[in-house]
Amino acid sequence: MKLYFENEYTKRPLEEIFGFDCLQAAGRVAGEALKMEKCPYDCELSVTLTDDEGIRGINLETRGIDRPTDVLSFPMVEYLKPGNFSEAEEEEADSFDPESGRLLLGDIVISVDRVIAQAEEYGHSLLREYAFLVAHSMFHLMGYDHMTPDEEEVMTARQEAVLKALQITRDGHFEKS
Repeated sequence: MKLYFENEYTKRPLEEIFGFDCLQAAGRVAGEALKMEKCPYDCELSVTLTDDEGIRGINLETRGIDRPTDVLSFPMVEYLKPGNFSEAEEEEADSFDPESGRLLLGDIVISVDRVIAQAEEYGHSLLREYAFLVAHSMFHLMGYDHMTPDEEEVMTARQEAVLKALQITRDGHFEKS
C-alpha cells in the first residue's frame, strides 16, 4: 500500500499534539482494514490532516455543508456492493494507476481540531479517535455507508474489528506491531 500523507495543520506540531506518528498509525489502520476486506490489490490512498476551518471549506465546496466535520472521504471506486473489489476491475482505466498498477482507493481528510475535541468528549485517547476516523473513512473508500441502521451496524462492527485487531484501546494502547 502506498499512503500519501499531507499535513495542513499549522497551529501546533502534530508530534506535540498526538505523541505518535500519524502517518504510521494511518498506515497500520488502513492496512488492517484492507486485510480485513481481503483486498486483492496493492492500493494507493491519501490522508490529509487539516483544521476545522480547512475541513469546513472542503465540506462546503464538495457537499454544500457550511460547517466543520471530523472526517471526509472521497472514494475513487464506485461499488454496487461494499468491499466488492471486482467492480474496480470493470472500471480499470479509472480505478488503477497506469504507472504503478495500484488500486486508487481515494482520499481521507481529517480535522485535527475534531480529533482533539471528540477524544475529550468520548473519554478516550487521541490515538483511539484518530484511528477510528481513519478506519471509518477506509470503509467509506471501500463502498460502505451508514445511511440506514443496518448499514451503520455493519460499518460500526467493521471499524471496531480493525481497532480490536490492532489492540487500540480507549486509553490509547497500540500493541500489535
